Amino acid sequence: MGSATEARREAEPDRNGPPPEQDRRRRRVVPWAVLALWVAVIALAVPFAAKLADVTRDDAVDYLPGSADSTRVQKLVEDLPGGDTVDIILVHHREAGLTAADRELAREQVAEIAGEYELKGDATPQVVPSEDGTALMTVMSITGESGEERRIEAATGIRDGLGDAPEGLSVEVGGAGALEADMDAVFESIDGTLMYGTAAVVAILLILTYRSPFLWLVPLVVVGAATFTSQAVTYALVQAFDLTVTGLSSGVMTILIFGAGTDYALLLVARYREELRRIERPYDAMAAALRGCGPAILASAGTVTLGLLCLLVADMNSSNGLGPVGAVGVVCALVAMMTLLPAILVLLGRGVFWPLVPRHGAEPSQRRSLFAVMGTSASRRPATVLITGMAVLGALAIGMLNLPGTPAQEDTFTNKPESISAMETVGEAYPGSNSQPITVMAKSDAADTVLAEASRTPGVADVEKGRSGDGWTEISVFAEDRPESAGEKETVRTLRADLHALEGAEALVGGDTAQRIDEADTNSDDRWKVIPLVLVVVLLVLIALLRSLTAPLVLIVAVAASWGAAMGIGGLVFEPVFGFSGVDASLPLLAFVFLVALGVDYGIFLMHRMREESLKGLEVPDAALKALRTTGGVIASAGIVLAATFSVLATMPMVLMAELGFIIAIGVLLDTFVVRTYLVTSASLLLKRWVWWPGRLFHTQGTRTGPRGGPRASEAPDGVPDERPVATRQEVG
Repeated sequence: MGSATEARREAEPDRNGPPPEQDRRRRRVVPWAVLALWVAVIALAVPFAAKLADVTRDDAVDYLPGSADSTRVQKLVEDLPGGDTVDIILVHHREAGLTAADRELAREQVAEIAGEYELKGDATPQVVPSEDGTALMTVMSITGESGEERRIEAATGIRDGLGDAPEGLSVEVGGAGALEADMDAVFESIDGTLMYGTAAVVAILLILTYRSPFLWLVPLVVVGAATFTSQAVTYALVQAFDLTVTGLSSGVMTILIFGAGTDYALLLVARYREELRRIERPYDAMAAALRGCGPAILASAGTVTLGLLCLLVADMNSSNGLGPVGAVGVVCALVAMMTLLPAILVLLGRGVFWPLVPRHGAEPSQRRSLFAVMGTSASRRPATVLITGMAVLGALAIGMLNLPGTPAQEDTFTNKPESISAMETVGEAYPGSNSQPITVMAKSDAADTVLAEASRTPGVADVEKGRSGDGWTEISVFAEDRPESAGEKETVRTLRADLHALEGAEALVGGDTAQRIDEADTNSDDRWKVIPLVLVVVLLVLIALLRSLTAPLVLIVAVAASWGAAMGIGGLVFEPVFGFSGVDASLPLLAFVFLVALGVDYGIFLMHRMREESLKGLEVPDAALKALRTTGGVIASAGIVLAATFSVLATMPMVLMAELGFIIAIGVLLDTFVVRTYLVTSASLLLKRWVWWPGRLFHTQGTRTGPRGGPRASEAPDGVPDERPVATRQEVG
C-alpha cells in the first residue's frame, strides 16, 4: 500500500507542494541541455549528410554478390586493357523509312562523336541498316573514360551534342553507358522528390490528426533532425566499412525515418496529452509519458532494427546493405523522438496543443469511439470473426500465384528513359538479332578451347574473341534469341554448365542477362535464410517483452497473414491495373522483412497495453477491449501515417520502389484495421488467460476476482471498460 502511494506521489508531485530546489533546477536545465546537444549534433551532421549521395552506387554489380559469375566477369573486364570503355548504341529511326537526308545526318553525327571521343581500336564505327529501311544502328565503344562519373558524363555529352532531330526522325542513345546515365538521373531525382514528398504527406496527416496550427511542426522538425543525423552516420559507415549504399536503401531509409519516427511521436504525444490531464507540470507529465509508453516504443524500434539487421546474412549486396542503412534510420528516429521531441514539447508547454489544450484535472472524453464499436462487435462472436478474417486473408494470399515473373531490364522503369526506348526500337527494327553479347572470361591459354566449346553450345549464333590481359581473355557470345528472353537465359545456363566443366579454363559467364539470372537465384537463396531468421528474432523480442509464448505466436501469425494478403493483392493489380510486366526478385523478401518488423509494432502497442491492464487486475477479455479502445485511435493514426509515407515510393519511376511501396502500404493498412483490430483481439478473447501462457499472468488470471484480484474495470455507458487510468477513477470515484 505504501509503495503504491509513493508511486502516485512521484507521478503527481504537484499534490505535495513545491518541488525541492534541485528538482526545479532539473526541470529548467535538462530540456535546454538536450536541445543544445541536438543543435550541436545537427551542425556536425549536415556537412557529412550532404556527402551521402556521392557514395551511393547503383551499378548492377553493386547489387549482386561478389561471388557471382557476372560480378567477377564485370570486374575482370574493367581490368583489361581498354576496360574503361563506355558502350554506346546510336539509333536513327523513321517509321515511314529513312530518307537520304536522315542517312547523311547519321553519318555526320557518328563522325562528330568519333572525332570528339577516343574509340576502341581507333576504327570508324560501322553503321548497320535495318532490312526494312526504317533504322540505322551504330555500336561504339568509347575508351579512356574511367570511373562511373566519367562514363556518365561521356554518355550525357554524346546525347546533348546530337541536337534536335528533323520532324519524324528519332535519334536515341542506348547501350550500357546511356543506361547508366539514365539510372543516375532517375536516382538523383528520387532523392529530392522522396524527401519533399514524404515531408508533405506527413505534414498534412499531422495537421489533420492534431488539429493544431503549431503542434504538427514539432514532430516534423524532429524527424528532419533524425534524417540529417542518420545520413551522416551512414556516410561514416561507408567510409569505415565500405558499406554498399544504393538509391533504394537511401530512399527506404528516408521513408523509415519519417514513417517510424512519426509513429513514435504520435504514441508519445498521445500519452503526454493523457498525462497532462493528471499532472500539472509538463516536465513531470512527460516523464510519466515516457515511463508509460517508452518500453513499447523501445521494443517496437528494437524489433524493426533487429529485423532489418537480419538482412546482413543476405548475399545480395543491395539487401545486405539495406539492413544496416535502415537500422541506422530507425535508431536515429528513436533517439530523436525519445530525447529531442520531449525536450521541445516540455519547453513549449501546454500551449503547443492550442486550441485543444489538455487542462489539468480535466476528464477525458467518454464518447463512444469507432474502436469501441469494433471491439464490441468482435466480442459478440469472436470465433466467427477470427475464422472469417483468416479465410479472407487466405483467399487474398492466393493472388500471389498471379504475380508476374522477373521483369526484363526495359521493364524496371515506370517511365521508360531514352536508353530503354532505344533498345526497344532496335528490337523491333532488327528482329532476331542480338546486339547485347554474353561476356565470357577465360584463362588465356584455354581461350581457344572455350571459344570452340561456346560456338557448339545450342542457342549460340556467333562467338568473337576480344581483349586479353593479366592472363584472361574476353570472349563475346551472341545468342540466337533476344536479350533477356527465356531462350537467351537458357543459353546462359547451358554455357555455364558446359564451360565450367572445362578443366583449367576457369571460365566465367557474365553480361546483362547473366546478371538478371544471378540476381533471381541469389534472392531465392536469401529468402530461405533471412525469412526464418527474422521470424525467430522477432519472436524472441516479443517473448522478452510480453513474458509469454502464446501472445507472440499470435502476433507473428497475424503479421505473416498480412504479408501474404498484401502480396496477393499485388498479384491481382500489378499487371492488370498498373501494367507492371514483372516483379523484382527482391520484392518478396524486402516486403516480408518490412511488414513483419513494422507490422508487429502495432501488435506490440496493443499487447503491451493489454498486459499493462492485466497487471492491474483486469481479466483478458476486459483488458483486450480496453487496450483496443485506448490505443485504437493513435495506432490507427500511426498506421495511416506509415502507409502514406511508404505509398510515396509508389510514385517513384522505378518499378521495384513502386511495388515495394504499394505492398507495404496495403499490408500496414490491413494490419492496422483488420488484423490487429479484429483478428488479434478476437484471438485474445478466445484464448483468455491462455494468451499469457506460460508466464506469471497465465497463473494469476482467472484465479481471483473482485477486490482480492485487484481493481475491476468500471463499465462505461457503452459497455466497454473505462479507459481512464486506475488512479484517475479512484480520485473521481
